[in-house]
Amino acid sequence: MNLTLVIPVFNEEENLKPLYKKIREVLEPMDQSYEVIFVDDGSQDKSPQILDEIAQEDPRVKVIHFSRNFGQTAALAAGFDMAKGDTIITLDADLQNDPMDIPRLLEKIEEGWDIVSGWRKNRKDPFLSRILPSTIANWLISKATGVQLHDYGCTLKAYKSEVVKNLHLYGELHRFLPALASSLGARITEIPVTHHPRLHGSSKYGISRTFKVILDLILVQFLLKYSTRPIRVFGGAGLISFFLGFLLGCYLSIHKIFLHQRIGHRPLLILAVLLIILGIQLLSLGILGEFLTRIYYEGQGKKPYIIKNTVPLIREKEGSTPPFPSQAQDPQ
Repeated sequence: MNLTLVIPVFNEEENLKPLYKKIREVLEPMDQSYEVIFVDDGSQDKSPQILDEIAQEDPRVKVIHFSRNFGQTAALAAGFDMAKGDTIITLDADLQNDPMDIPRLLEKIEEGWDIVSGWRKNRKDPFLSRILPSTIANWLISKATGVQLHDYGCTLKAYKSEVVKNLHLYGELHRFLPALASSLGARITEIPVTHHPRLHGSSKYGISRTFKVILDLILVQFLLKYSTRPIRVFGGAGLISFFLGFLLGCYLSIHKIFLHQRIGHRPLLILAVLLIILGIQLLSLGILGEFLTRIYYEGQGKKPYIIKNTVPLIREKEGSTPPFPSQAQDPQ
């Protein structure tokens, strides 16, 4: 299978058949074997029935029905798990992404990029409620992660299969996929893509998403920098807190022992005790985090690294995780 399209769907009954028609118009002339995976994320309208009708007519279409609304991250993760294509392209079901951009994404993948991200350069959305919050969020994510992209929120992206197969998605991490993949060594680029105004249905996102992005960004920063060394962040903060509390304690002790001043009523004494206790707690939390990290990797047989390739090429063991990106071939 050359290509897999993964399309999350939530209450898009009026858009599904036009979208499917456009996808066929784009992909059928191409010399590519492909499949289309629609993930019904607990839709409450007629979307599930329409998707089933499309799948009955076209064996290349597969439909995953969720029991309830789990969110876009879960929908993409389910599509990635089922995907068989060497390249996976994701796009929204609301017809705002244009399937005509798919060949351009594939051209970039063929150039050697691992992820090609769409950039809605001329976005057709309300400025105050959609474009402005998105611009702020994209700037924050780019600065925090070091992966400079104009449009993290654009669902239209192309991935090499081995990239997403090595990522574990949960929560609302789908918008951070390029940053997470970059930590594994993925090569990322972006291209401007067409963006259409929404004609049917309503948007599933609002300005409140900006605040959620900030919280998710804190989590992503921790995952990227400290997931395998939690003692660095908790232990560092704990040492600073303990050291400050210790200095304050020494200062107060000098006043008590040598200057014979009363210190029991001074707020600095309470602050010193709190800083020392906080420092001990943070250090303990860092040590516990180190134990949990080892349990996570060793208990599941996971490795804190991913092999790109080896020289000379080594035959992969049966059932092992493929290298990323996969460049090794069986020796003849």
